[in-house]
Amino acid sequence: MAGGLFETNRIILLHKQATSARVRIFVHAYGGICGFAGLADPLEVTEAAAGDVVTLPRAVVAAAAAELGLDGHGLVGEADFARSARSAGRTIAIHLARFTSIDPPFDLAERRGGRFIEMQAARTLPPNELDLLRAAYETVLGG
Repeated sequence: MAGGLFETNRIILLHKQATSARVRIFVHAYGGICGFAGLADPLEVTEAAAGDVVTLPRAVVAAAAAELGLDGHGLVGEADFARSARSAGRTIAIHLARFTSIDPPFDLAERRGGRFIEMQAARTLPPNELDLLRAAYETVLGG
């Protein structure tokens, strides 16, 4: 999986319909939104601080696209989103990317054992990911 890049980074994947702004979030086979592994509890989610050393979002988005079997244009990073998750002395950078296709790639989700959900269904997500989802949603809708 991208040479260990996802040991210290996670990426939230979503699809935003261009005409209606309908947002669907990709839920991975393990049941959470952070690709490509879950986050441990307890967890403190914060905005990334200026002094935090993080992998460039472009590298994480490119690694995620490769992991999913997408070409270089299948995902685009959301530069305004920068979060960190801290647990047990470990910091994980959280990135955000959206699928560029007209419709969500439902077939890709199915092949990977995942699914797309809308915000109303988010209450079933692990508690440690709900704050991240709220921040991601606000970012893509300009909130």
